Amino acid sequence: MKKIIVAITASIAAYKACDLVSYLRKQHCDVHVIMTKEATKFIPALTLQVLSKNRVIIDQMEEYEVSSIQHIDLAQSCDLFIVVPATANIIGKIANGIADDMVSTTALAVPNTTPKFIAPAMNTVMYQNNTVQRNLTQLIKDGYSIIEPKTALLACGYQGKGALANIEDIIKAIAI
Repeated sequence: MKKIIVAITASIAAYKACDLVSYLRKQHCDVHVIMTKEATKFIPALTLQVLSKNRVIIDQMEEYEVSSIQHIDLAQSCDLFIVVPATANIIGKIANGIADDMVSTTALAVPNTTPKFIAPAMNTVMYQNNTVQRNLTQLIKDGYSIIEPKTALLACGYQGKGALANIEDIIKAIAI
């Protein structure tokens, strides 16, 4: 059984991660969801806990097992790591080695040999920003695969590239 970490960040597209988690469970994957605190404002952790059949971890400082360090153990034992949706904020943190929440801390603990994916979702202007593009380029150099966002009418009212890729395209990209 493949152990997959689905990391969710604060984007209006966060609700779409439910479909990904559900699909992965139906493929008999052991799905572990981690979230930024801000992501829980878009989708409740309880929803993802029910879908994944595992406890959702939000606070990296709240250790449940005294014999282990959860972000290290989780990262070291996963077969695949994906951030979906990935905000400009988390892309910047991971690309620059900043570890100050459960998602960024776990991302930095995933072994270089483990497949890692980023599925960006943000406003078109933000996505096209030179800093975001530089950070995505750095993530590619660091071994991440980028699942390109699609062009669509975004929740903010902009038309352009920045919408989370279709879940079917994400599933195809991670080849589960």
